Amino acid sequence: MSRLLLTTGDPNGIGPEIAVKAVAALGSQAPVVVGDRHVLEEPARRAGLTLRAAEPGAVPTAGVCDVVDVGALDPADREVGQVTAAAGAATIEYTKTAVRLAADGSFAGVVACPHSETAVTRAGIAFGGYPRLIAELLGVPADRVFLMLVGGGLRIAHVTLHERLADAAERVSPKLVTEAGLALHRALAAMGIDEPRIGVFGINPHAGENGLFGRDDQEVVVPAVAALRERGLDVDGPTGADVLLGGDRDHDAYLAMYHDQGHIPVKTLAGRRAAAVTIGAGAPFSSVGHGPAFDIAGRGIADPSAVLAALRLLAPTRKGVLT
Repeated sequence: MSRLLLTTGDPNGIGPEIAVKAVAALGSQAPVVVGDRHVLEEPARRAGLTLRAAEPGAVPTAGVCDVVDVGALDPADREVGQVTAAAGAATIEYTKTAVRLAADGSFAGVVACPHSETAVTRAGIAFGGYPRLIAELLGVPADRVFLMLVGGGLRIAHVTLHERLADAAERVSPKLVTEAGLALHRALAAMGIDEPRIGVFGINPHAGENGLFGRDDQEVVVPAVAALRERGLDVDGPTGADVLLGGDRDHDAYLAMYHDQGHIPVKTLAGRRAAAVTIGAGAPFSSVGHGPAFDIAGRGIADPSAVLAALRLLAPTRKGVLT
């Protein structure tokens, strides 16, 4: 079985450290790390690992961290714990390199350590989260690629993501909700969940209360749910997010309309151990649900739990891998 690729995320943050810690923890299931070798040297030494240039078909070896050296960050531009444009640009280069390597099927998928959207923006790169970037790299329409956050016993996919709330509300449409539902269903099936049940959140409180709080849900979400059911999916909603999550929670996953609606419950329950999965792109990609923690970067105390969870999410299942 081919190995996973693990990008180091922002080289000034904790990404390089948790990447090598993940390699040390996973042993025979260790991923190949994609980043800059000079950034990985110190954390690898602390973890008791030797860096080795990754070769096609190389199997994991105890005490060794296989590395794809991208050469994206000049050593002189490394500023541990700082938000910089150089680090933001390098973060994107690591991702592009990993996705290219995985696109031909030589690797099982890609997991990304934490990035800084501020650093990427300072580099002059338009970035609204990994789903849009992965869609662009793979030539898939952006409105077919979504993010699913996993943690705390919840799986919640998002119809919209990193954008102004007013813009998100305007962009939500029956077609977009339907596409998100289809992508979520396929992802759950790839995870080995037979006949998954999906609960759909409403846009407005109480899913609009039959028009009392606006007709957005009746005009947008209701038709989407009907379309999904016509395709044979087991879908409930729209229902208020508080009702769905505050009850028995007997669905396999949920579909949120906007960022905070899905992120808050998962991160409340999972904390920094949440994992983010890009779904609908046709290629397995996951990332951690926390940031680069610049305040503790370089100190050797970062917790790799989230990246380990993200790697396990993309591990091959009996039905393939998550796409």
